[in-house]
Amino acid sequence: MPDLLCMGEPLLEFNQQPDGRYLEGFGGDTSNCAIAAARQGATVGVLAQLGTDRFGQKILDYWAEDNIDISAVTSVGDAPTGIYFVTHSGDGHDFTYRRNGSAASLMSRSDLARPSVSAALSSCQILHLSGISQAISESAADACLAAMDTVHAAGGKVSYDPNLRLKLWSLDKARSVIHQAMSCCDIALPGLDDARLLTGLHEAGDIADFYLQLGAEIVALTLGVAGTLIATPDRREQVPPYVVEAVDATAAGDTFDGAFLAEYLTGRDALAAARYANAAAALSTTGYGAVAPMPTRAEVEALLTA
Repeated sequence: MPDLLCMGEPLLEFNQQPDGRYLEGFGGDTSNCAIAAARQGATVGVLAQLGTDRFGQKILDYWAEDNIDISAVTSVGDAPTGIYFVTHSGDGHDFTYRRNGSAASLMSRSDLARPSVSAALSSCQILHLSGISQAISESAADACLAAMDTVHAAGGKVSYDPNLRLKLWSLDKARSVIHQAMSCCDIALPGLDDARLLTGLHEAGDIADFYLQLGAEIVALTLGVAGTLIATPDRREQVPPYVVEAVDATAAGDTFDGAFLAEYLTGRDALAAARYANAAAALSTTGYGAVAPMPTRAEVEALLTA
């Protein structure tokens, strides 16, 4: 069974290229995290629902290439797999989604009772979720909270990235649900811009304190070009970024999450995991698409020793 289980919404991606054409790829933040972690050598599985359409099958095939466990994946015959489009401009990248009524959005608490899903939750060392995992529907939000309870009852840990998407829900609703989820997590992986909106705080140290007070053992607050702030109840340190020639930042945060969790699972401390994850996230921005540019462990280690 996988050590890291990623729960959420897989999507097929269409990413705009410099010539205007769209490159087919794969996305969905927790799926991205799973792929990033698998490429670092972690034993990874996904807990998700897909349509039985062509898009769903392509995602299953892609996961197989990275040896990701799919025993906790359910195929839903009467609902589609979600898709999204990425466009680029001088202001950065922009996302357009087609996900209403998707198979992922239909997940509910009752789906966790399936034997293979229950086994994955009870045996994983870390369950990773995000705000998007919960924002896609009320039933999915409830399922995520139930999954957290199951993992904690079995002695595992929970990792959570708020990954705020205001196209999916209001800020007030997001604050309510995400704060509840973050109070149940052991490893908090917020981004600075999202955290400022959610907490109403501005300074990175104050934001780290907020999430520590909610109950997190580790806060890894990503700061963009300023790197990452790692905070625990007894230590904090800012880890500098790696500078590369970036062309597309799609899923850089998800790459950080996956690489951080993979390195943490090897027994490294949070600071070492953040240094490693910063390097992986930087490399992921050197190509187009969410997962195609995600580096392998060998590529990350090469940057770390350069």
